[in-house]
Amino acid sequence: MGLQQIDAKMLSKMFLAGAKNLENKKEWINELNVFPVPDGDTGTNMTMTIMSAAREVSALPENASMEAICKAISSGSLRGARGNSGVILSQLFRGFTKRIKTEQTLTVRVLAEAFEKAVESAYKAVMKPKEGTILTVAKGGADKAKELAEDGVEDLDTFIGTVIEHAKYVLSQTPEMLPVLKQAGVVDSGGQGLVEVLCGAYDAFQGKEIDLTVSPAPEKKHGGEESSLKIQAEAEIKFGYCTEFIIMLNRTFNVKTEMDFKAYLESIGDSIVCVADDDVVKVHVHTNDPGLAIQKALKYGALSNIKIDNMRLEHQEKLFKMAQKEGSNEISVTQADAKPFGFIAVSAGDGINEIFRSLGVDYIIEGGQTMNPSTADILDAVDRVNAETIFILPNNKNIILAANQAAELVADKTLLVIPTKTIPQGITAVINFVPELSADENEEAMIQEIENVKTGQVTYAVRDTTIDDKEIRKDDYMGIGDGGILSVGRDVTDVALEMLDHMMDEDAELISIYYGAEVTEADAERIQGLITEKYPSCDIELQYGGQPIYYYVISVE
Repeated sequence: MGLQQIDAKMLSKMFLAGAKNLENKKEWINELNVFPVPDGDTGTNMTMTIMSAAREVSALPENASMEAICKAISSGSLRGARGNSGVILSQLFRGFTKRIKTEQTLTVRVLAEAFEKAVESAYKAVMKPKEGTILTVAKGGADKAKELAEDGVEDLDTFIGTVIEHAKYVLSQTPEMLPVLKQAGVVDSGGQGLVEVLCGAYDAFQGKEIDLTVSPAPEKKHGGEESSLKIQAEAEIKFGYCTEFIIMLNRTFNVKTEMDFKAYLESIGDSIVCVADDDVVKVHVHTNDPGLAIQKALKYGALSNIKIDNMRLEHQEKLFKMAQKEGSNEISVTQADAKPFGFIAVSAGDGINEIFRSLGVDYIIEGGQTMNPSTADILDAVDRVNAETIFILPNNKNIILAANQAAELVADKTLLVIPTKTIPQGITAVINFVPELSADENEEAMIQEIENVKTGQVTYAVRDTTIDDKEIRKDDYMGIGDGGILSVGRDVTDVALEMLDHMMDEDAELISIYYGAEVTEADAERIQGLITEKYPSCDIELQYGGQPIYYYVISVE
């Protein structure tokens, strides 16, 4: 009889090995994207999600408990979740660790129950679960785990190996569940990513030599620096230290405890964020004595991710730079109360960024197709917007889940996610905002208006494939609409015009053209002229977007 139990040390090794295996395969997984676009990012999103957790696990002492490891996996993946696949992966880990955190060792029975809990948590996170995806692969593995446990299997080597083989089989069947996968000749990329995590974990379980070194996180760059400086420049700093940390709870943190802790923080500072999520509490407070906040927090558990910034010093430096820029030595500082409404937009391209800023968006999160922001990135943006209710515009269908996850974690503000799937939808949403209306009325109006926006995007193919009965060759230009590929060809202008033809209807009144970083103004004006000539009854707007990868983003309203 083989090994029948997994201890905390082994779990840590297995998780890190799973993360490293996914990281090693991420580019291959990216290439499994159905559409042959240069931004297939499932592998990147899943890798950045799991590596956020891996960094927390690798920072634990070698003798860390099962509970500590579970906290690191759950909280790290939750905050680092990017894209739909990353959010689903974080929810799988969340459900899995919730079941095992109180165990000293893991048996077949416990693992089977944990797999079931993981799938339950992931399915709840998706509003309309689709079969043939990572969810299906996870469910297939969980069903096989339950079957083996009920059959009395106790040997973990047999159990894990059999579960993985079945997960691979379910993955191989995903093209039969989603015709678009079959037509493209690929399996589901998210499901493949999950299988790679399981395979890496199994290698560690079997004692294979694996490099478990985890690289530090890349330094953050905040796309909304300009707007956040403006907010800070207007505010009088009453409490000098911006203090942030994570509490890894070691005792019950119920509603009363949370209220008591918040009340204490309010007694020593302001700008308080206290978000409790299972066994992790995220804390942000502006105070004149960070030590008091830290001492109080230590009563509830160990601390991590501690960050203390001297805001007065930073404030003086920023005001001085602003004064130099404006040629003035006199600076007026006024107290900035929280305004009723604020906006956060995910954007890519300096032209698009400027459009959003000109429309009153407070904070720009750099991201979109090639780099989906994480849940933590969105929460950080929320911290930087001084408003009671904040509308977030994801502007990409692959960011909506992460935004929804962030909305659940915000405690001191209301975060409303407007489910914009494209940049033009985001622009339409903010244009239709009416300050005199309530948050609910604005939310309803914006959601209604974005339904009237059709969007097409022109990019190039990175491989040969067939989709929607269209033969696509590497380096072909493609016009991609809201529902699929509308045009394919070797000339970018012809492809853009054919794409637009498919988007037009008798109700169309406005055509907006946003040209990308690789398009010259002359070429953009030429295509504007051709569109104006073809559709003289429509208003045609041309704007520089500066977006990468997509030569043209065109909307019809």
